[in-house]
Amino acid sequence: MLMIKSDVQQIKQRYGIIGNNPALNRAIDVALQVAPTDLSVLITGESGVGKETFPQIIHQNSPRKHGKYIAVNCGAIPEGTIDSELFGHEKGSFTGALTDRKGYFEEADGGTVFLDEVGELPIPTQARLLRVLETGEFIKVGASKVLKTNVRIVAATNVNLTLAVTEGKFREDLYYRLNMVPIQIPSLRERNDDIILLFRKFASDCADKYRMPPIRLDDESKQLLMTYRWPGNIRELKNITERISIIEESREITADILRHYLPQHAQAEKYPVLVNRENEHKIFNSEREILYQVLFDMRNDVNELKKLVHEIMDGNVKVSVTDDTYSHARPIQTSSIQEIEPVEEETLSLEDVEKEMIRKALEKHNGKRKNAAFDLKISERTLYRKIKEYNLE
Repeated sequence: MLMIKSDVQQIKQRYGIIGNNPALNRAIDVALQVAPTDLSVLITGESGVGKETFPQIIHQNSPRKHGKYIAVNCGAIPEGTIDSELFGHEKGSFTGALTDRKGYFEEADGGTVFLDEVGELPIPTQARLLRVLETGEFIKVGASKVLKTNVRIVAATNVNLTLAVTEGKFREDLYYRLNMVPIQIPSLRERNDDIILLFRKFASDCADKYRMPPIRLDDESKQLLMTYRWPGNIRELKNITERISIIEESREITADILRHYLPQHAQAEKYPVLVNRENEHKIFNSEREILYQVLFDMRNDVNELKKLVHEIMDGNVKVSVTDDTYSHARPIQTSSIQEIEPVEEETLSLEDVEKEMIRKALEKHNGKRKNAAFDLKISERTLYRKIKEYNLE
């Protein structure tokens, strides 16, 4: 068994980090080693793994700990205002700019700026961020005067930035500037031995908060908990633990009880078209990738059903489809069939699928982008960019 450094253990206690996974310990150790420097850090990992804790570790263990720490969710700020948020603006620079405003980089001078979801930044904003990283200089929106700032930048993302670079969605030079020190946070399924520890912690916290006995797992439910893939990682585990604690009267949780709270079991029963056994091993880096996979699976299922109907009709057999099985086949008269159209494979590109989904969402909500973005599970800013890209104004 590997020895855990005393300073790593202290950080775990201070920030409430549970687990002894070697990859997790390594990530904490790297954060501590890089903290005294001014090097940019890029934190990567799936959604829900706890990336937001590591910038705080870096800031609090750096010479900048007495300066400001500002966390910015780049994916939550509309494209039209993100430059103003980051770099500030001059009075009258755009409609609604009634006064001068300092941006985050000016406010955090001498401190640390954490850019969460940095992969969502628009290309023009990426160019301005690169200038800050290289020279410490920036210009407010609507101004001409160059200002200086001295900030430490820590960024985080759950998307594959290397892939985004090859697709032209992220600047390569900015990627290398941000990725001076990479820190990879392991997913929960990679921390198998930590799952039960985390469950006990969340169950205990919930019991203390609501003054009730903590829930316990039997052996079978523990095994089920450890074999589940946890696509939502720690955030999902905490959510499920708290839900069980509140809803279930029994404090002894069996596997049968637990199955009702694991989404893959419920979806497999209610929406079988969403479950593709051949693709269960895939790890999706964004909600969009999941949407694409679901759309392609649905399209393939429709094509298969068309082929099946065509073959059945050619064989003078009709099949009635019930919820879970095919009923007994019975012959029909071919004279009632005037024409059977040949089945054609649909060949839709990712762009076609995305464009059609966006168009339908906008029509459904009469052009209201906020509601359409909610339906599509993307940010309003991303939807705005896609509308311009596909000329859907």
